[in-house]
Amino acid sequence: MSDVFENVMELARRRGFIWPTSECYGAVAGFIDYGPLGAMMKRRIENIWRDFYVIREGYYEIECPTIAQEAVFIASGHVAGFADKMCQCPHCKEYLRADHVAEGGGIQNASTMKNEDLASVLATCKCLACEEVLGNVEVFGFNLMFRTTIGPGSQRVGYLRPETAQGMFVDFSRLLRFYRDKLPFGAVQIGKSYRNEISPRQGMIRLREFTQAEAEIFVHPDEKNKHPRFSRYANYGMPLLTYVQQQKGGEAVTMTMQEAVEKGVIANQYLAYYVALTHEMLVSIGIKPERLRFRQHLPDERAHYATDCWDAEIRSDRFGWVETVGLADRTDYDLNAHAKESGTPMTVFIQYAEPRKVPRRRIVPNMGVLGKQYRDKAKTIFAALAESIPEKGGVDVEVDGEIIHIPPDLYEVKDEIVDIRGEDIVPHVVEPSYGIDRMCYAVLEQAYDEDEADGEKRTVMRFSPKVAPVQVAVFPLMTRDGLDTIADTITKSLHKKGLLAEYDDSGAIGRRYRRQDEIGTPFAVTVDYDTKENNTVTLRDRDSMKQVRIAIDKLPETLSALVEGDVKFGELG
Repeated sequence: MSDVFENVMELARRRGFIWPTSECYGAVAGFIDYGPLGAMMKRRIENIWRDFYVIREGYYEIECPTIAQEAVFIASGHVAGFADKMCQCPHCKEYLRADHVAEGGGIQNASTMKNEDLASVLATCKCLACEEVLGNVEVFGFNLMFRTTIGPGSQRVGYLRPETAQGMFVDFSRLLRFYRDKLPFGAVQIGKSYRNEISPRQGMIRLREFTQAEAEIFVHPDEKNKHPRFSRYANYGMPLLTYVQQQKGGEAVTMTMQEAVEKGVIANQYLAYYVALTHEMLVSIGIKPERLRFRQHLPDERAHYATDCWDAEIRSDRFGWVETVGLADRTDYDLNAHAKESGTPMTVFIQYAEPRKVPRRRIVPNMGVLGKQYRDKAKTIFAALAESIPEKGGVDVEVDGEIIHIPPDLYEVKDEIVDIRGEDIVPHVVEPSYGIDRMCYAVLEQAYDEDEADGEKRTVMRFSPKVAPVQVAVFPLMTRDGLDTIADTITKSLHKKGLLAEYDDSGAIGRRYRRQDEIGTPFAVTVDYDTKENNTVTLRDRDSMKQVRIAIDKLPETLSALVEGDVKFGELG
C-alpha cells in the first residue's frame, strides 16, 4: 500500500462512500457528498455517539437552526475574533492560511505569532500552491463565518453557525426548566456547521461544511470533582500527552483517570470522565488504540476562558496526528457572555440544605421626603438605594444617567440578621466536541487493508460490524431450484431484525465475496443445495474468511449478536 490516502479515496469514490460535490460543474474544495455507503456509515457513527451520550448518559438531544442572528455571535466572540491568519502569494495570487505555510516551512507555533512576526518568517517559506518562495507578504485576519441576511432588505444580519454549541447556550433557560431546575444536566446536538476555510487542502479533514456532535454539560462550579459516576472510569487508562511533556519533547504517558485528576494533570473529574468516555467511544467505532492519544493544549494555545482543554488525536498515515475531538472546561464564560448581551439571567438557584443566617445592612429611605422632592424619579431612587452601600456622607445613585446625591438624613441604616435559603450561581460548562467527518475519515483509513485470497489480491475494509454500512450479504448459490426464493426470504427476515442485509445473485460466488469485502460487509450468508436438505446455510466471516454452518431459524438472532459484539465469530460452533 504505497499511499493509503490515495487508495482509500479511490475506493471511496468508486464504491459510493465519498464523492466530490457538484462534480459535473467542477468540484469546490471544502465540500463533499456522502454516497449511499458513506451516508449509512456516517449515520451508524452518529448513532453510536447517541448511544453513549443520549442513551447511556441521559442527555437529551435538541436541534437548533444553522443560521442565527448576529447578536448571538457578537456575544460568543465569533464576530470580533473568529479569524485565521491569511496571506496572498505574490506569484500565483492564491490566498493561503499563513500558519499552515509557516508549519510547512518547519516553523513551530506559528498560530500564536503576531501578524508582523509571522509575515517576516514567511518570507523564506514556499507557497503551498505554486511552491515559489513567498518573499514579502502581508499577514491579516480573515473571519471564517459565512455572513448572510435574514429577510428582505438586508437589514438583519445573520451568520451560518461555525459550531453547534451556541444554540445550546442560548437555550439554557428552557433547558434548565426541562431538567427541573437541577444541576448537573446536559444537552447534545448533532448537525451541520460552516467555516469559510481559507484554503482547504486535506480532503475530509478540513471542510467548509461539516458535521459536529457536541455535548454541553452544565455543572455546579464547586462540584466538578464530584462526578456521580466517576468510578466507571477511575481505573480507565490511556495515553495522555500533557503540556509539560510537549514542552520537554517527550511522549504520551499512560495513566488512569484517577491518577490524572489526583496529580492535577486533568483539571477535574468531569473533564476526565469525558476524556475516558471519548477514548472508549472512538475505539468502539474501530479506531486502533495505538493510533489514538489525548493531547493537552499548551498554556498559550488554550482559550483564555478555559480551565483545561484536551484534544483526541488520531494518527493518519497521510496527515499525521489529526485533532478529532476537543474536550474543554469552558467555565462560565459562555453563559455570562449571553446573559450580558441578551439581558437574560442565566443562573440556577441552588437551595442550601439549611438556611444560612447572614448579617445584612439595609437602607430604609424616608419615602415621604424623597417622594415629594423627586416625584417621578422617587421609585427608581428607592430601588437604587436598596442596592447601595451607605457611606458616612451619604449615597450617590444613578438615575437615567444622572448622579443624584442622597444625604444621610434622608434614610435610615438598619443592621439585621436574615435567613438566606440559597443562591443564584452561573453553572460551568464541560464540552466534548466531536468532528464526525474526521471520525469517518479515520475509520475509512484504518479499516483499509490488502491481503490475499484464492491466490489473488483482496482489498478489504475491516470495519467494526457496528459501523459497516451493509451488515450482511445474502447469496443464493444459483438462481434456480428455489435457492433464490430461500435467500430472498432470509434477507427479509434479517430486515425485520433491523439488520441491513443485501441480496446479491450476480456473478460467481467468489466475486460476490470480493465485492462485499471491498465495502466492508462483515458477514455473508450463502444458500446452497444442502440448505434444502437440512435448513442450514453457510455463514462466512469477512476478516478470517472462515465459514460455519448454521440453522436458518437461528440466523437473525446470531447475526444481531455478532453485529452488536455480544458474540465473536470464533465462538460459533
